[in-house]
Amino acid sequence: MRAARAAGGEGSALPRWVFVPAALGVLLVAVPLAAIVARVDWVRFPALVTSASSVAALRLSLRTAGASTACCIVVGVPLALVLARSALPGLRVLRAVVLLPLVLPPVVGGLALLYAVGRQGLFGPALEAAGIRVAFTTASVVLAQTFVSLPFLVVSLEGALRTAGRRYEAVAASLGAAPSRVLLRVTLPLVLPGLVSGAVLAFARSLGEFGATLTVAGSLQGTTRTLPLEIYLQRETDPDAAVALALVLVVVAAVVVVAVHGRRGAGAR
Repeated sequence: MRAARAAGGEGSALPRWVFVPAALGVLLVAVPLAAIVARVDWVRFPALVTSASSVAALRLSLRTAGASTACCIVVGVPLALVLARSALPGLRVLRAVVLLPLVLPPVVGGLALLYAVGRQGLFGPALEAAGIRVAFTTASVVLAQTFVSLPFLVVSLEGALRTAGRRYEAVAASLGAAPSRVLLRVTLPLVLPGLVSGAVLAFARSLGEFGATLTVAGSLQGTTRTLPLEIYLQRETDPDAAVALALVLVVVAAVVVVAVHGRRGAGAR
């Protein structure tokens, strides 16, 4: 009983049976990841992850993920502020639209983007007339990654804004600070941990994006072939290389999870 109470933390003890499905849930995630680690050819690992195609795909993924994260910050911060601080009508509909990529299959998101900016898409002819080509370029990779990653930043930052409350903002406004000054000097510093967590999650989601990217950008080496696409192609020709590159993504994801969890834990304290 004492152990169950300690495991449950403060408050009432957890029933012992709860730990059984909890352990199964951990195994459901941990066993497949352990299988990847067991399958890696450690002798060839350095050569596999430093081949020309692997390095090119990793560099492209890092560049596009960084660019898409910047795009998410530029449009996601105002979106989160509107959702958390404004009283505009239809906020529920707006929130549903913004969060829709969370539940859409990535390939559906890719098709939507293709039909929007592709050569025969909704804005395709106008873009072509202006000499701008988006589909099947590096720009389309950034667009696809931004599409699927934006909700992660918005959710994280909106939650931080609601938790922070409006007391300090009201005090600053009562002292004569302009709305923009309140935003830059009070609001954003208060929710900076939530913003950083959202940006890290958006970066990780962008780095692992596959379906939308493949649909709207294709798989052109050096241009649109990101690391997930390289893993998919290597799976057919060199399974050992695919496993090695998959492990790289697993390590990156683990670092992201630890970083985000650590920031949230520090914020809670």
